[in-house]
Amino acid sequence: MRHGGVRSRAAATVAGVLLLAALSACGGTDTGRGGGSRAVAGPEGSAAPSSAAPSSGAESSAPASSAPAPTRIPDIGDRLHRRIPATSRQVLAVYGDGADSAEAVAVLYGKRGPVWERVRSWPAHNGRKGWTPDHRLGDNRSPVGVFTLTAAGGVLADPGTRLPYTRSEDYAAPRWWDESHWHDFDYVIAIDYNRVPGTPPDDGEQPLGEEKGGGIWLHLDHGDGTSACVSLSKEAMEYLLLALDPERDPVVVMGDRDALKA
Repeated sequence: MRHGGVRSRAAATVAGVLLLAALSACGGTDTGRGGGSRAVAGPEGSAAPSSAAPSSGAESSAPASSAPAPTRIPDIGDRLHRRIPATSRQVLAVYGDGADSAEAVAVLYGKRGPVWERVRSWPAHNGRKGWTPDHRLGDNRSPVGVFTLTAAGGVLADPGTRLPYTRSEDYAAPRWWDESHWHDFDYVIAIDYNRVPGTPPDDGEQPLGEEKGGGIWLHLDHGDGTSACVSLSKEAMEYLLLALDPERDPVVVMGDRDALKA
């Protein structure tokens, strides 16, 4: 899907197959998009960028300076907190409303010294059937867990991210999907569940096997649940692309609130 450059006809055919697999994993109308990338510890489920970074009208502000700053990510229990790499200084926490809900809130945290500071938050959507600690292809649930964020891409030009970025028209959603999904993949950030970290988001290798799903991304929101991905507004995606820094080892911690606290 998203590789540029000259390729042989055979390579192009293979790439097309991989692209369809990735698209089917991410969340268009009746496409059954499962999930797929490597979990930091198995599939279980400096602060804000400059003022030039875009902001979302739907975002909530950071807590008042008088509030005590947390030394760990709020509402994340020991089980998942231990899976956040010690080197990580950026965490996107996706708090799902419930185990069977597609509604969520995404909060970006940055670590300064021992303190995690809330940077921004946005409304989000996850799998249309909710969450699962054991994601399977086509289950329409997002995987619970801690996953690295190591690559990005999309139909639109790189907005200036420090993540490796692959631009290609091949990311465009098929026009036989509902029009509300046509811009889903203008920007995407790969969630490293059942995938090789650092490869382009549409890379089709699935180390855990096809039955565990593939192609789970952060991508643009279309107003309701996905097949496994996490979707946010365009403004939120632009902000994250500018904010996420590979040198800060960013990860996403995601799941319904009860699973996150466990």
